[in-house]
Amino acid sequence: MKITDAKVIVCGPGRNFVTLKVTTEEGLYGLGDATLNGRELSVASYLKDHLIPCLIGRDARNIEDTWQYFYKGAYWRRGPVTMTAIAAIDTALWDILGKSVNRPLYQLLGGASREGVLCYGHASGETAEETLAALGDYLKQGYKAVRLQSGVPGLPKTYGVGRGKDHYEPAEKGLPPEATWNTEAYLRSAPELFKKAREKYGWDVHLLHDVHHRLTPIEAARLGKDLEPYRLFWMEDPVPAELQEGFRLIRRHTTTPIAVGEVFNTIFDCQQLIQEQLIDYIRSTVVHAGGITHLRKIASLAEMYHVRTGCHGATDLSPVAMGAALHFGLSVHNFGIQEYMRHSKETEKVFPHAYSFKDGYLHPGEKPGLGVDLDEALAAKYPYERAYLPVNRKLDGTLHSW
Repeated sequence: MKITDAKVIVCGPGRNFVTLKVTTEEGLYGLGDATLNGRELSVASYLKDHLIPCLIGRDARNIEDTWQYFYKGAYWRRGPVTMTAIAAIDTALWDILGKSVNRPLYQLLGGASREGVLCYGHASGETAEETLAALGDYLKQGYKAVRLQSGVPGLPKTYGVGRGKDHYEPAEKGLPPEATWNTEAYLRSAPELFKKAREKYGWDVHLLHDVHHRLTPIEAARLGKDLEPYRLFWMEDPVPAELQEGFRLIRRHTTTPIAVGEVFNTIFDCQQLIQEQLIDYIRSTVVHAGGITHLRKIASLAEMYHVRTGCHGATDLSPVAMGAALHFGLSVHNFGIQEYMRHSKETEKVFPHAYSFKDGYLHPGEKPGLGVDLDEALAAKYPYERAYLPVNRKLDGTLHSW
């Protein structure tokens, strides 16, 4: 199965996506997501200018060798641009392999370990009351797990509070928007949100929360301890993960489960956190952590240390990445949960897919490969428009983690 063609497709149906399409001499093609939010064209260029010329002529079935070729062969390894590009190639090759044997991808990854993939939705609002109303809506839809985010009193805008009802898209066209932050107000308001949620909806729903790297270790420890009475499924990204030793301090002070890793690119980014059991869920993604090939290795390491998966699944990952994540999640033994943010109607039409949601669970479907396609003619009607994620400043103007 010699690779004869590969092309990068950039489109913006509701938001920007970068997709790699790899074709073999038999006419089979596979898709890989190459979207890096706010830096999309850097990956598109890396693929077109550097990787695709080396990909043509290779055997599409040699997935592991191709992965190593582009990882070790570059010498300048790792980083989000490199690993996202490699992930796109890797995912496309797995898609081709599934199609070549007429089997859904999860069957090539060892088969199903469960009947469905538990997922969580995003409930948010400017106030706690609005967030609780959104939580009620998700429960009516059948969700068994929901992430709660609400505005912080005194701040005009807060991370996680969406502009739409069904999806949260933080990237905005033009130059990066600026937001403000007040740690003290947040630490007061967040526990109250979950207290009200438990009082109103009880204990039969899993509740999650994303701190988004905004605290110091001791602040995160305090928040985790304050949230303990409400039994969160997890507290996500409590601190910036560059200083992994900081998680030891958090661990000493709270039993609230910790999830981290959506910005990680390789197994080396999470090796210490996993081996020292400083986290409970690893959130690395198919698209930013080198594809299915590498994500399986991360999951295998995590399984040894009782760490489960919880892959990032925001709208900045296309349905191609979601499809891959679901095949991975259905097959891997130490699966935990899958983030599920619904894409816009425009995105859904550009990327028709076989995966489906029912009663709180997702299933990748039984179509060969990923079960996700791309309507190129329709995609061409949605050109790329530059968009950036926000930047964040404290009330005194100091730049802070967004």
